Amino acid sequence: MPVPIQPLAVSAYTVTSALGHGLESHLAALSSARGGLRENDFSSAPLACWIGRVDGVEGAPLPPAHAVWECRNNRLAWLGLRQDHFLEHALDARQRYGAARVAVVLGTSTASIGATEEGYRQLDAQGLMPPELRRPPIHAPHSLAGFVAEALGLEGPCLTVSTACSSSAKVFAAAERLIRLGLVDAAVVGGVDTLCDSVLFGFNALELVSPEPCRPFDRERHGISIGEAAGFALLERVSAAPEATRLLGYGEASDAHHMSTPHPEGLGAELALRDALARAGLRADQVDYINLHGTASQKNDEVEAALVSRAFPASTRASSTKGFTGHTLGAAGILEAAVAMLAIRHDLVPGNLGCTRPDDACGPQLALVPEQRRVNIALSNSFGFGGNNACLAFGRAAA
Repeated sequence: MPVPIQPLAVSAYTVTSALGHGLESHLAALSSARGGLRENDFSSAPLACWIGRVDGVEGAPLPPAHAVWECRNNRLAWLGLRQDHFLEHALDARQRYGAARVAVVLGTSTASIGATEEGYRQLDAQGLMPPELRRPPIHAPHSLAGFVAEALGLEGPCLTVSTACSSSAKVFAAAERLIRLGLVDAAVVGGVDTLCDSVLFGFNALELVSPEPCRPFDRERHGISIGEAAGFALLERVSAAPEATRLLGYGEASDAHHMSTPHPEGLGAELALRDALARAGLRADQVDYINLHGTASQKNDEVEAALVSRAFPASTRASSTKGFTGHTLGAAGILEAAVAMLAIRHDLVPGNLGCTRPDDACGPQLALVPEQRRVNIALSNSFGFGGNNACLAFGRAAA
């Protein structure tokens, strides 16, 4: 059993998704139960599904100084960095600590693969990509972290985490270790994933994509809706931001049960949850809200619902917010961590949009509609393909 860690301050955070640009847009949508899914208007060939698309990405090119990184994924990252004054907070941390003492740890599942797809669709007679797409940095998994480190002028450790849907949750754990070991004084964490044909048609080939807006935990759910998002957070020691929301703990596990199906008893998910509570020094009955992974796939929801029902009292509230945003894959961890921190900041339990008849495995914890109630402690679950699981614990500064 892991020992408790020293909490870290989340001194700044931001998120951009189908619900809008920045935290205020997300708070307004979650409070009013207004979703952001739309009929698919993105894929290169028709596909009957609903998506969580971010407005404004196409019209936000990178500054000329960063043109080598130009692609849709990095444009969304640049759009996201400029919300909620996050860019200024990151640059201030660089000024205070030095460029080499601030890490960049970002999660993504597809990075800028959309640009690679585009290049292959335009191969010339010699089999070469168009000249404007012959830029090796954008055809690599490290494209996102490399771009963000350059854009922020940071020279500390620069890491890419790509563990499917747990990617941008696990970055918090990696950053905590870097700070605890004294390798850095602060870390920019987060993740970005954009829509692309590979994920839309790939998940459809697995028969996981719903033809209607996704309905997490509903008995009549038909699968996931794919979304896109960008989110970032700045982690520092509590002494640097004593009034900020705190990262209290994290848990990680890999059950390796199946490539795309969770362990039938939720073994890896339960191990991650247990370890998150242990590192935070918390009991289950102290948790006020859980942002569930809740993808609206048949097995994921069934297993996660059963886990919450047996591990938490009826007083704990829980919901999935993927009915609002879609499943943003490698960006889901940071997006839903931001939702958990908004829940603490505004004493808001988001509703479980799209669910009208809960699955039989669901317990009394499931919140179907938004609720105003005190939230001191919130968890965020992120469960990826291959049984790669993560759970984050956040708390109010005074908690």
